[in-house]
Amino acid sequence: MAETDQKDAPRATANRSTTPGSDAFKEYISQGWAERPSATTGPRKQAAFAADRRARLSALHPTARLVIPAGPAKQRSNDTDYPYRAHSAFAHLTGWGADTVPGSVLVLEPRTTDAGEADGHDAVLYFREAAGRDSDEFYANPEIGEFWTGPRPTAADVALDLGLATRGLGELEAVLEALDANTLVVREADRAITDRVDALRLLLGADDASDASADAEALATELEERDSDLARDLSELRLVKDAFEIAEMRRAVDATRLGFDDVIADLAEIVAHPRGERLVEGTFDRRARAEGNTVGYDTIAASGPHACILHWTRNDGPVVPGDLILIDAGVELESYYTADITRTLPVSGTFTEVQRRVYEAVREAADAAFAIVRPGIRFREIHAAAMEVIARKTAEWGLLPVTAEEALQPEGGQHRRYMVHGTSHHLGLDVHDCAQARRDLYLDGVLEPGMVFTIEPGLYFQPDDLTVPEEYRGIGVRIEDDVLVTADGCESLSAGIPRTADEVEAWMAGSRG
Repeated sequence: MAETDQKDAPRATANRSTTPGSDAFKEYISQGWAERPSATTGPRKQAAFAADRRARLSALHPTARLVIPAGPAKQRSNDTDYPYRAHSAFAHLTGWGADTVPGSVLVLEPRTTDAGEADGHDAVLYFREAAGRDSDEFYANPEIGEFWTGPRPTAADVALDLGLATRGLGELEAVLEALDANTLVVREADRAITDRVDALRLLLGADDASDASADAEALATELEERDSDLARDLSELRLVKDAFEIAEMRRAVDATRLGFDDVIADLAEIVAHPRGERLVEGTFDRRARAEGNTVGYDTIAASGPHACILHWTRNDGPVVPGDLILIDAGVELESYYTADITRTLPVSGTFTEVQRRVYEAVREAADAAFAIVRPGIRFREIHAAAMEVIARKTAEWGLLPVTAEEALQPEGGQHRRYMVHGTSHHLGLDVHDCAQARRDLYLDGVLEPGMVFTIEPGLYFQPDDLTVPEEYRGIGVRIEDDVLVTADGCESLSAGIPRTADEVEAWMAGSRG
Protein backbone atom coordinates (compact mmCIF):
# COMPACT_ATOMS: atom_id res chain seq x y z
CA MET A 1 0.00 0.00 0.00
CA ALA A 2 1.34 3.43 -0.93
CA GLU A 3 2.00 6.05 1.74
CA THR A 4 1.26 9.76 1.93
CA ASP A 5 0.34 12.49 4.37
CA GLN A 6 -2.25 15.25 4.57
CA LYS A 7 -3.19 17.46 7.50
CA ASP A 8 -6.90 16.64 7.05
CA ALA A 9 -6.23 12.90 7.21
CA PRO A 10 -5.61 12.41 10.95
CA ARG A 11 -4.52 8.78 10.66
CA ALA A 12 -1.83 9.51 8.10
CA THR A 13 1.72 9.66 9.48
CA ALA A 14 3.83 12.66 8.54
CA ASN A 15 7.10 11.00 9.47
CA ARG A 16 6.90 8.57 6.53
CA SER A 17 5.25 10.74 3.89
CA THR A 18 6.70 10.92 0.39
CA THR A 19 3.94 13.08 -1.11
CA PRO A 20 5.40 15.56 -3.63
CA GLY A 21 5.08 19.12 -2.38
CA SER A 22 6.82 21.40 -4.83
CA ASP A 23 4.96 24.25 -6.45
CA ALA A 24 5.81 22.81 -9.85
CA PHE A 25 4.19 19.49 -8.93
CA LYS A 26 1.07 21.17 -7.54
CA GLU A 27 0.67 23.28 -10.65
CA TYR A 28 1.20 20.34 -12.98
CA ILE A 29 -1.12 17.90 -11.21
CA SER A 30 -3.97 20.40 -11.13
CA GLN A 31 -4.09 20.73 -14.93
CA GLY A 32 -4.87 18.61 -17.96
CA TRP A 33 -7.87 16.64 -16.69
CA ALA A 34 -10.82 15.78 -18.92
CA GLU A 35 -14.27 16.73 -17.71
CA ARG A 36 -16.06 13.73 -16.27
CA PRO A 37 -19.40 12.99 -17.90
CA SER A 38 -22.32 12.34 -15.59
CA ALA A 39 -23.15 8.65 -15.18
CA THR A 40 -26.63 9.45 -13.85
CA THR A 41 -29.52 9.55 -16.30
CA GLY A 42 -32.40 9.60 -13.87
CA PRO A 43 -33.60 8.41 -10.47
CA ARG A 44 -32.68 4.84 -9.57
CA LYS A 45 -35.64 2.48 -9.35
CA GLN A 46 -35.61 2.38 -5.55
CA ALA A 47 -35.84 6.19 -5.24
CA ALA A 48 -39.64 6.26 -5.33
CA PHE A 49 -39.84 3.45 -2.77
CA ALA A 50 -37.41 5.30 -0.48
CA ALA A 51 -39.54 8.45 -0.76
CA ASP A 52 -42.60 6.48 0.34
CA ARG A 53 -40.67 5.07 3.33
CA ARG A 54 -39.65 8.60 4.35
CA ALA A 55 -43.26 9.72 4.13
CA ARG A 56 -44.37 6.90 6.45
CA LEU A 57 -41.62 7.77 8.93
CA SER A 58 -42.60 11.45 8.74
CA ALA A 59 -46.16 10.57 9.72
CA LEU A 60 -44.88 8.80 12.85
CA HIS A 61 -42.83 11.82 14.02
CA PRO A 62 -44.61 14.83 12.49
CA THR A 63 -42.95 17.57 14.53
CA ALA A 64 -39.46 16.18 15.15
CA ARG A 65 -36.26 16.83 13.26
CA LEU A 66 -34.86 13.38 12.36
CA VAL A 67 -31.13 12.80 11.90
CA ILE A 68 -30.19 9.53 10.19
CA PRO A 69 -26.42 9.18 9.61
CA ALA A 70 -24.87 6.66 7.24
CA GLY A 71 -21.95 6.42 9.64
CA PRO A 72 -18.21 6.88 9.16
CA ALA A 73 -15.69 4.35 7.97
CA LYS A 74 -14.59 2.10 10.84
CA GLN A 75 -10.93 1.62 11.64
CA ARG A 76 -9.55 -1.91 11.35
CA SER A 77 -5.92 -1.21 12.25
CA ASN A 78 -3.78 1.91 12.21
CA ASP A 79 -4.64 3.65 8.91
CA THR A 80 -6.70 0.85 7.34
CA ASP A 81 -10.49 0.56 7.54
CA TYR A 82 -13.01 -2.22 7.36
CA PRO A 83 -14.96 -2.38 4.09
CA TYR A 84 -17.53 0.38 4.36
CA ARG A 85 -21.21 -0.33 4.93
CA ALA A 86 -23.75 2.41 5.55
CA HIS A 87 -26.25 2.04 8.39
CA SER A 88 -29.27 0.04 7.22
CA ALA A 89 -31.80 2.71 8.24
CA PHE A 90 -29.94 5.26 6.12
CA ALA A 91 -29.91 2.88 3.13
CA HIS A 92 -33.60 2.12 3.56
CA LEU A 93 -34.61 5.79 3.59
CA THR A 94 -32.31 7.02 0.80
CA GLY A 95 -31.95 4.11 -1.63
CA TRP A 96 -28.18 4.40 -1.40
CA GLY A 97 -26.38 1.12 -0.77
CA ALA A 98 -22.84 0.04 -1.54
CA ASP A 99 -22.17 3.35 -3.36
CA THR A 100 -22.93 5.47 -0.29
CA VAL A 101 -20.36 8.16 0.39
CA PRO A 102 -19.06 7.49 3.94
CA GLY A 103 -20.08 10.02 6.54
CA SER A 104 -23.28 11.09 4.77
CA VAL A 105 -26.27 12.20 6.83
CA LEU A 106 -29.97 12.31 5.98
CA VAL A 107 -31.93 15.02 7.83
CA LEU A 108 -35.72 15.22 7.79
CA GLU A 109 -36.75 18.79 8.65
CA PRO A 110 -40.35 19.19 9.86
CA ARG A 111 -42.57 21.53 7.88
CA THR A 112 -45.54 23.53 9.16
CA THR A 113 -48.47 25.18 7.46
CA ASP A 114 -49.17 28.89 7.76
CA ALA A 115 -51.45 27.96 10.63
CA GLY A 116 -48.56 26.27 12.43
CA GLU A 117 -49.76 22.71 11.89
CA ALA A 118 -47.39 19.83 11.03
CA ASP A 119 -47.07 19.36 7.28
CA GLY A 120 -44.59 16.54 6.73
CA HIS A 121 -40.83 16.83 6.35
CA ASP A 122 -38.28 18.14 3.89
CA ALA A 123 -35.56 15.55 3.30
CA VAL A 124 -32.00 16.77 2.75
CA LEU A 125 -28.99 14.56 2.16
CA TYR A 126 -25.66 15.97 3.35
CA PHE A 127 -22.58 14.29 1.88
CA ARG A 128 -18.96 14.95 1.00
CA GLU A 129 -19.22 15.85 -2.66
CA ALA A 130 -16.42 15.65 -5.20
CA ALA A 131 -13.45 17.94 -4.53
CA GLY A 132 -11.74 19.91 -7.28
CA ARG A 133 -8.71 18.31 -8.84
CA ASP A 134 -6.83 21.49 -8.08
CA SER A 135 -7.12 20.75 -4.33
CA ASP A 136 -4.58 19.05 -2.08
CA GLU A 137 -7.29 16.56 -1.06
CA PHE A 138 -7.38 15.18 -4.59
CA TYR A 139 -3.93 13.58 -4.43
CA ALA A 140 -2.66 13.92 -0.83
CA ASN A 141 -5.48 12.67 1.42
CA PRO A 142 -5.38 8.88 1.74
CA GLU A 143 -8.73 8.73 3.55
CA ILE A 144 -10.93 10.62 1.11
CA GLY A 145 -8.76 11.80 -1.81
CA GLU A 146 -9.84 10.61 -5.26
CA PHE A 147 -6.37 9.32 -6.13
CA TRP A 148 -6.72 6.98 -3.14
CA THR A 149 -10.37 6.02 -2.84
CA GLY A 150 -11.86 6.92 -6.22
CA PRO A 151 -14.04 9.78 -7.43
CA ARG A 152 -17.12 10.93 -5.57
CA PRO A 153 -20.35 12.03 -7.28
CA THR A 154 -21.44 15.62 -7.63
CA ALA A 155 -24.34 17.05 -5.67
CA ALA A 156 -26.36 17.34 -8.88
CA ASP A 157 -25.76 13.70 -9.77
CA VAL A 158 -26.80 12.47 -6.31
CA ALA A 159 -29.89 14.67 -6.29
CA LEU A 160 -31.00 13.20 -9.64
CA ASP A 161 -30.00 9.65 -8.72
CA LEU A 162 -31.83 9.51 -5.38
CA GLY A 163 -34.55 12.09 -5.95
CA LEU A 164 -33.35 14.00 -2.87
CA ALA A 165 -32.26 17.53 -2.12
CA THR A 166 -28.49 17.45 -1.54
CA ARG A 167 -26.02 19.72 0.19
CA GLY A 168 -22.33 19.58 0.98
CA LEU A 169 -21.33 17.90 4.22
CA GLY A 170 -19.81 21.18 5.41
CA GLU A 171 -23.32 22.66 5.63
CA LEU A 172 -24.36 20.05 8.20
CA GLU A 173 -22.51 21.97 10.90
CA ALA A 174 -25.00 24.82 10.76
CA VAL A 175 -27.87 22.34 11.01
CA LEU A 176 -26.42 20.71 14.10
CA GLU A 177 -25.78 24.07 15.76
CA ALA A 178 -29.39 25.15 15.12
CA LEU A 179 -31.17 21.99 16.23
CA ASP A 180 -33.76 22.12 18.98
CA ALA A 181 -34.70 19.77 21.79
CA ASN A 182 -37.26 18.10 19.54
CA THR A 183 -34.56 16.31 17.53
CA LEU A 184 -34.17 12.55 17.23
CA VAL A 185 -31.05 10.72 16.05
CA VAL A 186 -30.17 7.14 15.13
CA ARG A 187 -27.77 6.76 18.02
CA GLU A 188 -25.54 3.88 16.96
CA ALA A 189 -24.92 5.07 13.40
CA ASP A 190 -22.34 7.80 14.04
CA ARG A 191 -21.02 8.28 17.57
CA ALA A 192 -19.58 11.76 16.90
CA ILE A 193 -22.90 13.09 15.57
CA THR A 194 -24.84 11.46 18.43
CA ASP A 195 -22.53 13.10 20.98
CA ARG A 196 -23.05 16.48 19.30
CA VAL A 197 -26.82 16.09 19.25
CA ASP A 198 -26.87 14.91 22.87
CA ALA A 199 -24.74 17.80 24.07
CA LEU A 200 -26.91 20.41 22.39
CA ARG A 201 -30.18 18.83 23.51
CA LEU A 202 -28.91 18.60 27.09
CA LEU A 203 -27.78 22.21 26.98
CA LEU A 204 -31.18 23.32 25.75
CA GLY A 205 -32.84 21.24 28.45
CA ALA A 206 -30.60 22.68 31.15
CA ASP A 207 -31.50 26.22 30.11
CA ASP A 208 -35.15 25.39 30.73
CA ALA A 209 -34.61 23.60 34.04
CA SER A 210 -34.66 25.16 37.49
CA ASP A 211 -32.36 22.47 38.90
CA ALA A 212 -30.05 21.63 36.00
CA SER A 213 -27.90 19.09 37.85
CA ALA A 214 -30.88 17.10 39.10
CA ASP A 215 -32.67 17.16 35.76
CA ALA A 216 -29.68 16.43 33.50
CA GLU A 217 -29.67 12.69 34.16
CA ALA A 218 -33.43 12.42 33.76
CA LEU A 219 -33.27 14.41 30.55
CA ALA A 220 -30.49 12.21 29.16
CA THR A 221 -32.57 9.13 29.89
CA GLU A 222 -35.63 10.69 28.25
CA LEU A 223 -33.65 11.59 25.13
CA GLU A 224 -32.27 8.06 24.80
CA GLU A 225 -35.78 6.67 25.15
CA ARG A 226 -37.08 8.98 22.43
CA ASP A 227 -34.20 7.98 20.17
CA SER A 228 -35.03 4.35 20.91
CA ASP A 229 -38.57 5.02 19.72
CA LEU A 230 -37.12 6.25 16.43
CA ALA A 231 -34.95 3.13 16.10
CA ARG A 232 -38.00 0.99 16.85
CA ASP A 233 -40.07 2.74 14.20
CA LEU A 234 -37.29 2.40 11.62
CA SER A 235 -37.18 -1.34 12.31
CA GLU A 236 -40.93 -1.74 12.12
CA LEU A 237 -41.08 0.11 8.80
CA ARG A 238 -39.14 -2.83 7.35
CA LEU A 239 -41.41 -5.62 8.62
CA VAL A 240 -43.41 -5.61 5.37
CA LYS A 241 -41.29 -5.43 2.23
CA ASP A 242 -42.28 -3.37 -0.81
CA ALA A 243 -42.06 -4.58 -4.41
CA PHE A 244 -38.47 -3.38 -4.87
CA GLU A 245 -37.31 -5.13 -1.72
CA ILE A 246 -38.98 -8.41 -2.67
CA ALA A 247 -37.36 -8.33 -6.10
CA GLU A 248 -33.97 -7.74 -4.49
CA MET A 249 -34.51 -10.65 -2.11
CA ARG A 250 -35.20 -12.92 -5.07
CA ARG A 251 -31.99 -11.78 -6.75
CA ALA A 252 -29.98 -12.34 -3.57
CA VAL A 253 -31.31 -15.89 -3.23
CA ASP A 254 -30.54 -16.66 -6.89
CA ALA A 255 -26.95 -15.45 -6.42
CA THR A 256 -26.65 -17.53 -3.25
CA ARG A 257 -27.67 -20.66 -5.15
CA LEU A 258 -24.72 -20.05 -7.48
CA GLY A 259 -22.42 -19.84 -4.46
CA PHE A 260 -23.55 -23.25 -3.22
CA ASP A 261 -23.07 -24.67 -6.70
CA ASP A 262 -19.52 -23.35 -6.69
CA VAL A 263 -18.74 -24.99 -3.35
CA ILE A 264 -19.95 -28.38 -4.52
CA ALA A 265 -17.98 -28.06 -7.76
CA ASP A 266 -14.80 -27.31 -5.75
CA LEU A 267 -15.34 -30.08 -3.23
CA ALA A 268 -12.41 -32.25 -4.32
CA GLU A 269 -9.98 -29.37 -3.77
CA ILE A 270 -11.74 -28.48 -0.53
CA VAL A 271 -11.38 -32.00 0.85
CA ALA A 272 -7.72 -32.12 -0.11
CA HIS A 273 -6.82 -29.02 1.89
CA PRO A 274 -6.10 -29.28 5.66
CA ARG A 275 -8.29 -26.22 6.24
CA GLY A 276 -11.00 -27.06 3.77
CA GLU A 277 -13.59 -25.00 5.64
CA ARG A 278 -11.58 -21.91 4.68
CA LEU A 279 -11.81 -22.92 1.03
CA VAL A 280 -15.57 -23.27 1.33
CA GLU A 281 -15.72 -19.77 2.75
CA GLY A 282 -13.44 -18.40 0.04
CA THR A 283 -15.33 -20.07 -2.79
CA PHE A 284 -18.66 -18.70 -1.60
CA ASP A 285 -17.25 -15.24 -0.88
CA ARG A 286 -15.82 -15.07 -4.40
CA ARG A 287 -19.29 -15.59 -5.82
CA ALA A 288 -20.74 -13.02 -3.43
CA ARG A 289 -18.26 -10.41 -4.63
CA ALA A 290 -18.88 -11.31 -8.26
CA GLU A 291 -22.68 -11.25 -8.08
CA GLY A 292 -23.30 -8.66 -5.38
CA ASN A 293 -21.59 -6.47 -2.81
CA THR A 294 -20.25 -9.09 -0.41
CA VAL A 295 -21.61 -11.73 1.96
CA GLY A 296 -24.53 -10.67 4.13
CA TYR A 297 -22.80 -12.10 7.23
CA ASP A 298 -19.75 -14.19 8.01
CA THR A 299 -20.10 -17.49 6.21
CA ILE A 300 -20.50 -20.55 8.43
CA ALA A 301 -18.61 -23.49 6.92
CA ALA A 302 -18.96 -26.06 9.68
CA SER A 303 -17.77 -29.57 8.88
CA GLY A 304 -18.12 -32.63 11.11
CA PRO A 305 -18.63 -31.73 14.79
CA HIS A 306 -18.18 -28.02 14.01
CA ALA A 307 -21.74 -28.20 12.62
CA CYS A 308 -22.91 -28.45 16.24
CA ILE A 309 -21.53 -24.95 16.95
CA LEU A 310 -24.35 -22.66 15.85
CA HIS A 311 -22.25 -19.67 14.80
CA TRP A 312 -19.01 -21.38 13.79
CA THR A 313 -17.16 -18.78 11.72
CA ARG A 314 -13.52 -19.65 12.44
CA ASN A 315 -13.77 -22.05 9.52
CA ASP A 316 -10.32 -23.48 10.09
CA GLY A 317 -11.05 -27.22 10.10
CA PRO A 318 -10.78 -29.98 7.50
CA VAL A 319 -13.68 -31.19 5.39
CA VAL A 320 -13.58 -34.97 5.80
CA PRO A 321 -15.31 -37.57 3.61
CA GLY A 322 -17.99 -39.34 5.60
CA ASP A 323 -18.87 -36.21 7.58
CA LEU A 324 -21.60 -33.66 6.99
CA ILE A 325 -20.78 -30.02 6.29
CA LEU A 326 -23.26 -27.32 7.33
CA ILE A 327 -22.98 -24.21 5.16
CA ASP A 328 -24.90 -21.12 6.28
CA ALA A 329 -24.29 -18.34 3.77
CA GLY A 330 -25.96 -15.51 1.88
CA VAL A 331 -25.07 -13.04 -0.84
CA GLU A 332 -25.64 -9.35 -0.09
CA LEU A 333 -26.43 -7.25 -3.16
CA GLU A 334 -25.22 -3.72 -3.90
CA SER A 335 -28.54 -2.55 -2.43
CA TYR A 336 -27.59 -4.34 0.84
CA TYR A 337 -30.47 -6.84 0.68
CA THR A 338 -29.23 -10.27 1.65
CA ALA A 339 -30.22 -13.90 1.44
CA ASP A 340 -29.72 -16.32 4.34
CA ILE A 341 -29.60 -19.97 3.31
CA THR A 342 -28.34 -23.09 5.07
CA ARG A 343 -27.77 -26.44 3.47
CA THR A 344 -26.19 -29.47 5.14
CA LEU A 345 -24.30 -31.64 2.66
CA PRO A 346 -22.75 -35.11 2.91
CA VAL A 347 -19.10 -34.61 2.01
CA SER A 348 -18.92 -38.02 0.32
CA GLY A 349 -22.00 -37.24 -1.76
CA THR A 350 -24.38 -39.62 0.05
CA PHE A 351 -25.83 -39.65 3.54
CA THR A 352 -25.23 -42.51 5.94
CA GLU A 353 -28.35 -44.09 7.41
CA VAL A 354 -28.09 -42.11 10.64
CA GLN A 355 -27.22 -38.86 8.87
CA ARG A 356 -30.23 -39.26 6.58
CA ARG A 357 -32.49 -40.01 9.57
CA VAL A 358 -31.47 -36.79 11.28
CA TYR A 359 -31.54 -34.76 8.07
CA GLU A 360 -35.03 -35.86 7.08
CA ALA A 361 -36.31 -35.19 10.60
CA VAL A 362 -35.11 -31.60 10.29
CA ARG A 363 -36.69 -31.31 6.84
CA GLU A 364 -39.97 -32.63 8.24
CA ALA A 365 -39.84 -29.92 10.93
CA ALA A 366 -39.22 -27.27 8.27
CA ASP A 367 -42.07 -28.59 6.13
CA ALA A 368 -44.41 -28.46 9.13
CA ALA A 369 -43.49 -24.81 9.63
CA PHE A 370 -43.96 -24.02 5.93
CA ALA A 371 -47.38 -25.64 5.96
CA ILE A 372 -48.91 -23.17 8.42
CA VAL A 373 -47.49 -19.90 7.06
CA ARG A 374 -50.24 -17.59 5.85
CA PRO A 375 -51.53 -14.11 6.68
CA GLY A 376 -53.26 -13.93 10.05
CA ILE A 377 -51.22 -16.43 12.07
CA ARG A 378 -48.74 -15.24 14.67
CA PHE A 379 -45.02 -15.36 13.95
CA ARG A 380 -44.31 -17.51 17.01
CA GLU A 381 -46.62 -20.26 15.69
CA ILE A 382 -44.01 -21.10 13.05
CA HIS A 383 -41.51 -22.06 15.72
CA ALA A 384 -44.12 -24.04 17.61
CA ALA A 385 -44.96 -26.09 14.51
CA ALA A 386 -41.33 -27.01 13.96
CA MET A 387 -40.81 -27.85 17.62
CA GLU A 388 -43.65 -30.36 17.60
CA VAL A 389 -41.72 -32.40 15.05
CA ILE A 390 -38.38 -31.99 16.84
CA ALA A 391 -39.91 -33.16 20.11
CA ARG A 392 -41.66 -36.10 18.48
CA LYS A 393 -38.56 -37.29 16.61
CA THR A 394 -36.18 -37.02 19.54
CA ALA A 395 -38.70 -38.85 21.72
CA GLU A 396 -39.07 -41.61 19.11
CA TRP A 397 -35.30 -42.08 19.10
CA GLY A 398 -35.30 -42.49 22.88
CA LEU A 399 -33.32 -39.31 23.55
CA LEU A 400 -35.79 -37.62 25.92
CA PRO A 401 -36.43 -38.50 29.57
CA VAL A 402 -40.12 -37.64 29.02
CA THR A 403 -42.72 -38.02 26.27
CA ALA A 404 -42.90 -35.57 23.38
CA GLU A 405 -46.15 -34.18 24.81
CA GLU A 406 -44.51 -33.54 28.18
CA ALA A 407 -41.48 -31.95 26.55
CA LEU A 408 -43.71 -29.52 24.66
CA GLN A 409 -45.29 -28.22 27.84
CA PRO A 410 -44.03 -24.85 29.15
CA GLU A 411 -42.43 -26.56 32.14
CA GLY A 412 -40.73 -29.10 29.83
CA GLY A 413 -38.48 -28.17 26.92
CA GLN A 414 -36.12 -31.16 27.11
CA HIS A 415 -36.08 -31.46 23.29
CA ARG A 416 -34.60 -27.96 23.08
CA ARG A 417 -31.29 -29.42 24.29
CA TYR A 418 -30.81 -30.45 20.65
CA MET A 419 -32.08 -27.17 19.11
CA VAL A 420 -31.64 -24.15 21.34
CA HIS A 421 -32.19 -21.50 18.66
CA GLY A 422 -35.41 -20.16 17.16
CA THR A 423 -36.92 -21.31 13.89
CA SER A 424 -37.37 -17.96 12.15
CA HIS A 425 -36.18 -14.37 11.94
CA HIS A 426 -37.07 -11.52 9.62
CA LEU A 427 -34.73 -10.91 6.71
CA GLY A 428 -33.92 -7.92 4.49
CA LEU A 429 -31.28 -5.21 4.70
CA ASP A 430 -29.95 -6.97 7.80
CA VAL A 431 -29.64 -10.71 8.07
CA HIS A 432 -31.55 -10.38 11.36
CA ASP A 433 -33.81 -7.62 10.09
CA CYS A 434 -36.24 -5.48 12.08
CA ALA A 435 -34.40 -6.45 15.27
CA GLN A 436 -35.58 -3.42 17.25
CA ALA A 437 -39.26 -3.93 16.51
CA ARG A 438 -41.58 -4.44 19.46
CA ARG A 439 -42.31 -7.98 20.55
CA ASP A 440 -46.01 -7.62 19.80
CA LEU A 441 -45.15 -6.79 16.19
CA TYR A 442 -42.33 -9.33 15.85
CA LEU A 443 -42.48 -12.56 17.85
CA ASP A 444 -46.14 -12.06 18.74
CA GLY A 445 -46.88 -10.23 15.51
CA VAL A 446 -49.50 -11.27 12.96
CA LEU A 447 -48.16 -12.25 9.55
CA GLU A 448 -48.95 -9.94 6.63
CA PRO A 449 -48.32 -10.32 2.88
CA GLY A 450 -44.88 -8.96 2.03
CA MET A 451 -43.10 -10.20 5.14
CA VAL A 452 -39.87 -12.09 4.43
CA PHE A 453 -38.26 -14.36 6.99
CA THR A 454 -36.33 -17.59 7.42
CA ILE A 455 -37.48 -21.05 8.37
CA GLU A 456 -34.47 -22.87 9.82
CA PRO A 457 -34.96 -25.77 12.21
CA GLY A 458 -32.00 -27.94 13.14
CA LEU A 459 -30.73 -30.78 15.26
CA TYR A 460 -27.30 -30.68 16.89
CA PHE A 461 -25.83 -33.61 18.76
CA GLN A 462 -22.65 -32.43 20.44
CA PRO A 463 -19.69 -34.83 20.14
CA ASP A 464 -19.50 -35.17 23.94
CA ASP A 465 -23.26 -35.44 24.63
CA LEU A 466 -23.78 -38.60 26.64
CA THR A 467 -27.57 -38.35 26.36
CA VAL A 468 -27.46 -39.57 22.76
CA PRO A 469 -26.14 -42.84 21.28
CA GLU A 470 -22.60 -42.65 19.97
CA GLU A 471 -23.74 -42.93 16.36
CA TYR A 472 -25.50 -39.54 16.67
CA ARG A 473 -22.67 -37.67 18.35
CA GLY A 474 -21.00 -35.00 16.23
CA ILE A 475 -23.89 -34.74 13.76
CA GLY A 476 -25.29 -31.26 13.21
CA VAL A 477 -27.99 -30.50 10.62
CA ARG A 478 -29.77 -27.28 9.74
CA ILE A 479 -31.95 -26.55 6.73
CA GLU A 480 -32.76 -22.88 6.18
CA ASP A 481 -34.96 -21.30 3.54
CA ASP A 482 -36.17 -17.75 2.88
CA VAL A 483 -39.95 -17.32 2.81
CA LEU A 484 -42.26 -14.62 1.45
CA VAL A 485 -45.77 -14.32 2.89
CA THR A 486 -48.30 -14.07 0.07
CA ALA A 487 -51.99 -13.15 0.04
CA ASP A 488 -53.09 -16.72 0.73
CA GLY A 489 -50.02 -18.56 2.02
CA CYS A 490 -46.31 -18.35 1.43
CA GLU A 491 -43.66 -18.77 -1.25
CA SER A 492 -40.25 -20.25 -0.62
CA LEU A 493 -37.85 -17.89 -2.37
CA SER A 494 -35.18 -20.59 -2.10
CA ALA A 495 -37.27 -23.45 -3.51
CA GLY A 496 -34.76 -23.78 -6.36
CA ILE A 497 -32.00 -24.88 -3.98
CA PRO A 498 -32.26 -28.67 -3.37
CA ARG A 499 -33.34 -29.57 0.14
CA THR A 500 -34.59 -33.16 0.45
CA ALA A 501 -31.94 -35.82 1.10
CA ASP A 502 -32.49 -37.35 -2.34
CA GLU A 503 -32.34 -33.94 -4.05
CA VAL A 504 -29.13 -33.04 -2.22
CA GLU A 505 -27.43 -36.28 -3.25
CA ALA A 506 -28.47 -35.76 -6.88
CA TRP A 507 -27.33 -32.11 -6.73
CA MET A 508 -23.92 -33.09 -5.50
CA ALA A 509 -23.55 -35.88 -8.05
CA GLY A 510 -24.49 -33.53 -10.89
CA SER A 511 -22.34 -30.60 -9.77
CA ARG A 512 -19.29 -32.79 -9.28
CA GLY A 513 -19.71 -34.40 -12.69
